[in-house]
Amino acid sequence: MSASLIPHRLLAVLVWSCLALSAQAADIVIGYQTGIDPTKVPQADGTYEKAIGQKLDWRRFNSGAEVITAMASGAVQLGNLGSSPLAAAATRGLPLVTFLVSAQINSAEALVVRHGSNINTPQDLVGKTIATPFVSTSHYSLLGALKHWKLDATRVKVINLNPTEIAAAWKRGDIDGAFVWSPALGEIKRSGKVLTTAAEVGAWGAPTFEVWVARKDFAEKHPEVLARFVRVSLEAFADYASHKESWTADSAPVRKIARLTGAKPEDVPELLTGATFPDARAQERLLGGETARAIAATALFLKEQGKTDTVRPDYSPYVSAKYLKE
Repeated sequence: MSASLIPHRLLAVLVWSCLALSAQAADIVIGYQTGIDPTKVPQADGTYEKAIGQKLDWRRFNSGAEVITAMASGAVQLGNLGSSPLAAAATRGLPLVTFLVSAQINSAEALVVRHGSNINTPQDLVGKTIATPFVSTSHYSLLGALKHWKLDATRVKVINLNPTEIAAAWKRGDIDGAFVWSPALGEIKRSGKVLTTAAEVGAWGAPTFEVWVARKDFAEKHPEVLARFVRVSLEAFADYASHKESWTADSAPVRKIARLTGAKPEDVPELLTGATFPDARAQERLLGGETARAIAATALFLKEQGKTDTVRPDYSPYVSAKYLKE
């Protein structure tokens, strides 16, 4: 039947119904990375979809900088990234809001140097080629380590490679070391040694962390989605905290994490212990002010290193505990 033969009222109802179905079917696009954390389990199980009541389109990215680019374009509504790209994005005024601290990075990121590279002390890094994803937490930690060691960063050949590229360059022998996260971290540690970790650099004054952020326009329209996402994530953190001894290489949760990230199952338990996953009470403290202050400190460091031009007087508009409370 042509549209001209359909009564106007019926046609309006049909058009409205099609639009409603289209809106309902529209996917929420989520940008995730390969960091090892307990939320990969409900992601693998489809628990987020069940809680939110809508199909989710999970897209894998190699770095926080890539996530930021996708979110700035509107292609991604929720994204997982580190404190360094978050500070850079907030400083640029991108309309994002941090609604969950997904991990406090300790030894989950590290600077590993190749066996046979003749790097035994920090001073041996001079003239060596060290890879890291630029504008990432690992990049920030590397700069923090060089500053602590009083090494001029221009005397170390720091190159920009994403984790997949780092693993490949390491196998070819193209680089002497790398500051990176899993699964590349687990791979390069097999034929290298750890010179320092993000935990140690954090103790030197440059802590790093991972967060979940949302586009502000999406967060304002769909606060219930963020609240349900937070609830599922906190349940995953609690489950790991209560049963971490049973999360062995051959356990179901570890196998699910390995499949999603590309890490080897035998590496996952150790990598999980390399980070802290804040519970609800810790989230209240972090989202209530500590995270905004940490973003400001990160932005200031990036400015000192010439990575950003300015620092905002207040980063609290880019962090909210609202969705935790809901």
